[in-house]
Amino acid sequence: MARALIVGCGCRGRELGSELRARGWPVRGTTRGPALAEIERAGLEPAVADPDRPGTVLELCADAAVVVWLLGSARGEPQLLSAIHGPRLERLLERLVESPVRGFVYESMGSAPRQDLGEGRAIVESAARTWRIPAAFLDRDRSRPGWATAAADAVEGVLTPA
Repeated sequence: MARALIVGCGCRGRELGSELRARGWPVRGTTRGPALAEIERAGLEPAVADPDRPGTVLELCADAAVVVWLLGSARGEPQLLSAIHGPRLERLLERLVESPVRGFVYESMGSAPRQDLGEGRAIVESAARTWRIPAAFLDRDRSRPGWATAAADAVEGVLTPA
């Protein structure tokens, strides 16, 4: 079974990871540091990665088939948020072409600035066209029932032939 890499594995990331595990997926969840124990308690493989440093994410892609950029509600400095939904995301996608990753899921809704999420979505759409990376977008409110099921469907959908 393909492995999913969830970048930004906070509460909702662990919820998605648990749904994917229930479907038979091995799941690796990332944090910048302190949530490693929570990720492991959820039955996921914890890993340290910083979306502001794409190389730390790429190091974890050697056995991943799908990357989930679950940062729609990321918090932090405005410049950092703009970077992870802009140039850092773009650099990551450019380099994913040379990895085993065969699908990308982008959270395009959340509390992050709407402009940043729009830019990120445009970058993912462009990468999908340019490098034929199957992409899906999570644009459902995280607080609505069924979010994790819909997100897991999106993850599986990027690997399903059209």
